[in-house]
Amino acid sequence: MKQPAKPDFAPIAGHLRAVFRSRLLIAAVHHLKVFEQFDDRAMAMADLRRRLGLKERPAMTLFPALCAMGLLKFDSAGRLTITALGRCLTTAATPNLVSYSGLEKDDPGVVEMALRLKNDGPLDDGRGTAYVKEGDEPSPMDDAKAARHFTLALAGRAGILSPIVAAKLPGVKGHLLDVAGGTGLFAYEWLRLNPKSSATVFDRPRVLAVAAEFLDEFSRSGKRGAHSVKGRVRFAPGNMLEDELPRADVVLAASLFHDWPAETCVTLTRRFARALNPGGALWAHDAFLDDTMDGPLAVTDYSAQLFWVTKGRCYSRREYRDWFSKAGLVPVKKEIPTAMDYSLISARKPL
Repeated sequence: MKQPAKPDFAPIAGHLRAVFRSRLLIAAVHHLKVFEQFDDRAMAMADLRRRLGLKERPAMTLFPALCAMGLLKFDSAGRLTITALGRCLTTAATPNLVSYSGLEKDDPGVVEMALRLKNDGPLDDGRGTAYVKEGDEPSPMDDAKAARHFTLALAGRAGILSPIVAAKLPGVKGHLLDVAGGTGLFAYEWLRLNPKSSATVFDRPRVLAVAAEFLDEFSRSGKRGAHSVKGRVRFAPGNMLEDELPRADVVLAASLFHDWPAETCVTLTRRFARALNPGGALWAHDAFLDDTMDGPLAVTDYSAQLFWVTKGRCYSRREYRDWFSKAGLVPVKKEIPTAMDYSLISARKPL
């Protein structure tokens, strides 16, 4: 009997992220006064950033979100203008929804969002933000309890996406490097479909302890080919920003770049490119902003969540292609949709 098609879980993720969209909007209206900055003329993003006192990351989280909501839009010259809908959130409009939208303006989440937009993150980020290490700060993922909690929290999403991604990735007789691999499920599923290949899961030591448990469970899952995976996986503990990465024919960066600021993404791409064997490919699996930077709404919601909990945001395909090119890789035009508003893009290392 034909099995029913599995649903795309994107709507659930969207409902969970909607709170961040709401916080962005109320903060924009009441704490930053974004819409009050506009008259009948278009405004360059840099000028609006200066007026609001925003750095690049919060601005590129906020402006695309307001465009995706239909409140701002880009003109043909790339300048921002206010829409008729956006004007309903200005005090000059009669009638308007300024007071109505202000019912939650003192909500702690809204106040904190405004603070983070102005500060490019929480005021006290010395503890590290959402399990992301950078600079001299200790990594929260070196704490066994924190590493286990976060890795298990993401395991459900990895369980949904990993078999889809593995089936979409090209079959390769070679070695896959799963960077910041978490549970390792992406590597395990790929190895199941590529029985003559091997893989390295690279992550912090405490995370890899959890990944080893998932490997044991996966090997006993009864999935076709799963029993042979265990002997072809290597766990490599380390810091991807500092330590030497294993050589590979395929480097997979799944839900990775969006945790980091753009300058760190450039560094990471160069490191991944150096790890690739000639002719190999770097694959990024993520949710991408449109190159027009005005949506889609599901991704700007995700970007707002990432802005809240990490040091990054969602990036456009154009931004990824720029990083790939700077690292000496050749971007591949084809994009492969997967699920939950994610897709795969890639770049090849010349022979």
